[in-house]
Amino acid sequence: MHGRDAHSDEPVRVTAWVRGKVQQVGFRWWTRARALEIGLTGYASNLGDGRVQVVAEGLAADCELLLALLRGPDTPGAVSGVTEIWTAVGAGYEGFEIR
Repeated sequence: MHGRDAHSDEPVRVTAWVRGKVQQVGFRWWTRARALEIGLTGYASNLGDGRVQVVAEGLAADCELLLALLRGPDTPGAVSGVTEIWTAVGAGYEGFEIR
């Protein structure tokens, strides 16, 4: 659980960098839909090096679920890896944006 308590009621932020064929395949829109279904806020953004950055805030267990989906077989494109860091919630987001 990367040092986080999945049963905590405290919100957290996870920032994930997704590698692989994840741009121009609908990956950010798919991620947004999954995040909204789970109840997370944040954004997904294309990076210049071909990765997608995903920033999500919510309960730790919900963030873990999103990470599992990002690593799962049903994503658009082809994910070759996901790296994440966990931090405290920042200023907060409304909804889940595509940037």
